[in-house]
Amino acid sequence: MTTARAPKSNCRRRAKPTAPLLPFRPQHGGRRPGAGRKPNGPEAGVDHRTRAALAPRFPVHVTVKLRSGLPRLRRRDEYAALRAAFVAGCRGPAAAAGAFRLCHYAVLNDHLHLIVEAHDRQSLSRGLQGLLIRIARKLNKLWRRKGSVFADRYHDHILKSPRETRNALRYVLQNARHHAAEGRMVDAIAPIDTFTSAPWFDGFRQTIRVRGLEAIVRPITDSRTWLLTIGWRRRGLLNVSDATG
Repeated sequence: MTTARAPKSNCRRRAKPTAPLLPFRPQHGGRRPGAGRKPNGPEAGVDHRTRAALAPRFPVHVTVKLRSGLPRLRRRDEYAALRAAFVAGCRGPAAAAGAFRLCHYAVLNDHLHLIVEAHDRQSLSRGLQGLLIRIARKLNKLWRRKGSVFADRYHDHILKSPRETRNALRYVLQNARHHAAEGRMVDAIAPIDTFTSAPWFDGFRQTIRVRGLEAIVRPITDSRTWLLTIGWRRRGLLNVSDATG
């Protein structure tokens, strides 16, 4: 007895479609520092472009802004905390090695102006980071709070000529007079602003004496660059009655 075979079917099994492999780079998922869309408008702060290289012969004008909603800095206790941080910064490892020096400063209600010297860009970044951490710790202890104190990145401008350096000194040491003229809740200072390094500045045409200065630890370091020691003076000493432009 023979068994009849089933007729062959003309239907063939179709192969399962495979998705093509696209040349995507491997990505790091999850939350991480620096990720996400950068802020716009008034919260954007300083542009995150690569900063210019720094040579040791050039001083730098640095501006650091306070976060919104914090107390004003131009008050007695706040200024005492800032000076203590400045003194500690002048005695820190970077300053001891001569890699970073705080030479001049001005304290405003919501920001700081600093004129500093550094060996290079890396020394500047590390020196400022250490100084700002000291300031934040002192202020947070005074204010009995935790968290960041400064907003976004600092702004820096490299000073490359005697005229530019003189203008920066004039702007920093007499910045409060400029703010007072614009009605920014800063008292007009006469003859000098004691919330700056002006009491220790020897580049005024007039002789200035501040009572009780000998009892205060000097919160700045002597400058070493030619521009901050000799060069700017060739454009003329500063006048205590000048207002910043």
